[in-house]
Amino acid sequence: MNILTVNLVLSTLVFWVAARIYVVPNLARWSPQAFLVPILLLHSLRHLGLMFLAAGGVYEGMPSQFAYPAALGDLLTAALAMAAILTGTPRWLVWVFNVVGTLDLLAAITLATLYGAADFMGPAYWIPAFWVPTLLVTHYLTFVVLTERTWTAALRA
Repeated sequence: MNILTVNLVLSTLVFWVAARIYVVPNLARWSPQAFLVPILLLHSLRHLGLMFLAAGGVYEGMPSQFAYPAALGDLLTAALAMAAILTGTPRWLVWVFNVVGTLDLLAAITLATLYGAADFMGPAYWIPAFWVPTLLVTHYLTFVVLTERTWTAALRA
């Protein structure tokens, strides 16, 4: 079994359990913006996925079939997250950010598996082992917020 896959799954489980214990029970107490802005700020740092293209950030031989889509998808998601913050978190833009960001992560996980990218992660290993699980769980929480009926009206259309 691939150790990176084990790390990804177990870290995702830890973040999901933490969210179920500390975040989900408190959702009703927070406004959508108070909840979403920290998540969007976190995702605004996804420009760090450009490490997959940096010499020294990954080992030589990193499959470009993984590196370019992962890096550019992260950069696009970071831009959408920051745009959502700067425009007051309009609901439609948060939806676009969340769908694009989630699809980017699922595509990156798939491409990393198909092309054996784990062997070339080098110093960037922390991205899929720690960062991606955090992002997956916060995307899940954002979907929860976006589909919650009591919050839908509070988010600007």
